[in-house]
Amino acid sequence: MNKQTFSPNWALIKPDFRKIGIGVSVALLGALATYLEDTIPGLDFGQYTPVVVAINSILVNAIRKFIVSSVYVK
Repeated sequence: MNKQTFSPNWALIKPDFRKIGIGVSVALLGALATYLEDTIPGLDFGQYTPVVVAINSILVNAIRKFIVSSVYVK
């Protein structure tokens, strides 16, 4: 049987910081992808830039989940 670790209310433990770090990385990589796309001549997102950042972040997370193996506990 797998050992499960629980994070108590109003406290953060080491796995919490790891998950927060992964979320920050996904958000930053999504913003970086948008910045790099914006450097392409003739490509301007205008008012839709926040939407493009969100979509790029979702794509970065999907690629991350595709590449990294995951273990799910039932």
